[in-house]
Amino acid sequence: MPKQTAEGSGADAQEPEEATLTVEQLAYETGMSVRNIRNHQSRGLLPSPEVRARTGYYGPAHVARLRLIQEMQGEGFKLSAISRLIGEHGTDADRFVGLRQAVTAPIDGESPEILTREELVERFGVDDDRLLSRAEKLGFLIALPDERYEAPSPALLGAAEEVLGMGISLPAALAAIEKLARNSQSGARTFVNLFVEELWKPFDEAGRPEEGWAEITAAIERLRPLAAEAMNASFRLALTAETEKAFGEVLERRKKK
Repeated sequence: MPKQTAEGSGADAQEPEEATLTVEQLAYETGMSVRNIRNHQSRGLLPSPEVRARTGYYGPAHVARLRLIQEMQGEGFKLSAISRLIGEHGTDADRFVGLRQAVTAPIDGESPEILTREELVERFGVDDDRLLSRAEKLGFLIALPDERYEAPSPALLGAAEEVLGMGISLPAALAAIEKLARNSQSGARTFVNLFVEELWKPFDEAGRPEEGWAEITAAIERLRPLAAEAMNASFRLALTAETEKAFGEVLERRKKK
């Protein structure tokens, strides 16, 4: 049998890239501190380095894992959640990033709007720190540096502006938005529980099969606009009923006078 040369064997099988980075070089490569890298190792988030002559060396797999952790943190995952995902289902971690992006993508193409404090004063005719703080607490506005604010839902901002144009005060409008937010949170929780109980749990208990990820991601992408449509339709029906009831009571009182 002819002897296989190193060159010939390399043509068919790709050798894994060698670990050549010290922890300091890994920190420089990823923009992460040495302390954080060691912390990730202690949590089981990062595989141990290859030790040669008492020095630990890291390779491309370590770089990729740290960048995945950074991406997941950027998508809002806490380290405790990342630890569970990578520790128990390491191959699924990148899929959770995609699922998170599906969850947080804007509905109906609405994008956040950035406004200065001066622009808010011009639009709403009020310059009050307490009202701004209340709007932030409600999630109506998000404070940014240099007295700028992000409005996550420009449509909600426009609705509030239109309500003020009718002669309703800003404190009263914010109070109404606060009540709507509480009711909306309850409705949103109902739809999320529906997804978790009826779709996610069976998928999870089945071991998260490879062929099921696309279906799960598509389901969460469709569930959000469906939930919004259902809540909007339900609100319209309730608004009509409450308006008729309120005006009926007003007319009834006038008859008694």
